[in-house]
Amino acid sequence: MDLSIIIVNYNTRELTRQTLQSIYKYNHNLDFEVIVVDNNSSDDSINMIKDEFPQVILIQNKENLGFSKANNIGINKSKGKYILLLNSDTIIQRDTLEIMVDFMETNKEVGAAGCKVVLPDGNLDKACKRSFPTPRNAFYNALKLDKLFPHNKRFGEYNLTYLNEDEMHEVDSLVGAFMMVRREVIEEVGLLDEKFFMYGEDIDWCYRIKKSGWKIVYYPKTKIIHYKGGSSKKKNPKIIYEFYRAMYLFFEKHYKNKYSKLTKYIVYLGIWTKMILSLVTNLFKSKKIPNS
Repeated sequence: MDLSIIIVNYNTRELTRQTLQSIYKYNHNLDFEVIVVDNNSSDDSINMIKDEFPQVILIQNKENLGFSKANNIGINKSKGKYILLLNSDTIIQRDTLEIMVDFMETNKEVGAAGCKVVLPDGNLDKACKRSFPTPRNAFYNALKLDKLFPHNKRFGEYNLTYLNEDEMHEVDSLVGAFMMVRREVIEEVGLLDEKFFMYGEDIDWCYRIKKSGWKIVYYPKTKIIHYKGGSSKKKNPKIIYEFYRAMYLFFEKHYKNKYSKLTKYIVYLGIWTKMILSLVTNLFKSKKIPNS
């Protein structure tokens, strides 16, 4: 088996249908499998997948186990030489899978690779090539200095805005919406850290992969479209909480002993202050428009 594609689904029936259609509409010169791990959806996703995509390996969880744990369940079920984490709100191109597998085959030192990820409006999803977050670059990012000075290496470090998005680069981290990883790398560094419920697990995984000596590469010779869950302005408070909790977990796990007590205090204060502000702001946003 060349490739195992892991997709986690949670109440994204129409988006998941769109993603699966983009995979199966083309004849790929690969031996691949698609594993969908459903986190107890209530939107009839299960019946849609069974009826329209019987070739999919479907795993049904009895509760929402989160993104990391669901992906790990899929990875443990998989048989491919390469594992592709693919979000349920993405559309791949005709040759995306072949191009990325060929790249991994000819670059044995690369442990994980990601393609160009664009938003529906055509702009780059900046998370697809980024540095590991540090107190300094996160501070510059929070002040929007990367937007004011995108070509400045210091201010643009967080999302590597100074790098040409149409050229290949070795980077620190990719986005979990599209991340291709060698099976031997997973066997070496382990699965996704399940302490991260739905954010930060991709950065943590890349951190461990790179720490083990493997390269992580942004390879924009092909692209996908990332809808980012689609259509809501107002978010579930748990999503906001998990977003900022992931920042805390990553800092605790990898940076706790690298910075002074004062720096740690400032970082933690900043994380929880931003979380509270985001929760309050979210209360006044328009209600969520559910996916059909």
